[in-house]
Amino acid sequence: MEYIQAFILGIVQGITEFLPISSTAHLLIVTKVFGWKDLGSKDFVDAIQFGSVIAIVWYFWSLIYGVVKGGLTALKERDWEREEWKILVGIAVGTMPALLVGFALKDILPESPLIIAIMSIIMALLLGLAEKIGSRKRNFNSLQIKDGILVGLGQTLALIPGVSRSGSTLTTALFLGLERDTAAKFSFLLGFPTLTIATLYKSLKIFKSFQAHDLPDNILVLLIIGIISTFIFSYISIAFLIRYLQTKNTLIFVWYRLAFGSAILLAIAAGWRE
Repeated sequence: MEYIQAFILGIVQGITEFLPISSTAHLLIVTKVFGWKDLGSKDFVDAIQFGSVIAIVWYFWSLIYGVVKGGLTALKERDWEREEWKILVGIAVGTMPALLVGFALKDILPESPLIIAIMSIIMALLLGLAEKIGSRKRNFNSLQIKDGILVGLGQTLALIPGVSRSGSTLTTALFLGLERDTAAKFSFLLGFPTLTIATLYKSLKIFKSFQAHDLPDNILVLLIIGIISTFIFSYISIAFLIRYLQTKNTLIFVWYRLAFGSAILLAIAAGWRE
């Protein structure tokens, strides 16, 4: 049963990590509804995010390679106006707020269905507003360092369960006037360092617990199953969202988040307890 749980958690993580609907929220609700206390631990679900990291690298390899190569060339030639340099610096600077705030609040951030429901509804309204007033006239070549800083600040909101890293960065990018698919790509690239560092940190905690004999002997197999499942469905999720936003708006996610948050509030009102 644990192997099935690990695979299902990988599916949930993979699908929801990159759609603007909050992977943390869905993982927390799924594990609470089914009572999966062991594999539902935050360290385990955060560790299998490594599959999402691999999916980003795999899908965006040519883009990542081009940005890094162009950034290094700009550094060598001291060409501070080069597009790749601005994007690279913007991502680097934009990553810092989430890392610093996340480290400072890592042990006190609240996690509860009520907070998830409220934040899901609030972020739905913000995404809907960004969709309504965003100009959507700027493409990937127009990105500036300030975009990385502002979207990075938006990313710090994702530390609150129910907000969504993809949702907060995508919403901020739309407010800044980026095209939908450009906003999604930049959201993925800017979230990549934070996701990678957080995943490595949680994986290290898992292995330390394993060495201390606090985890089951099959934890490595469970992690591998979860990571593979996460990778497969993360890749599918990325490909779907990029293609979807090339021709359609984000309102489907707005309505989904409203329904998701409302359903949790109704369940709580009906007597559901964590």
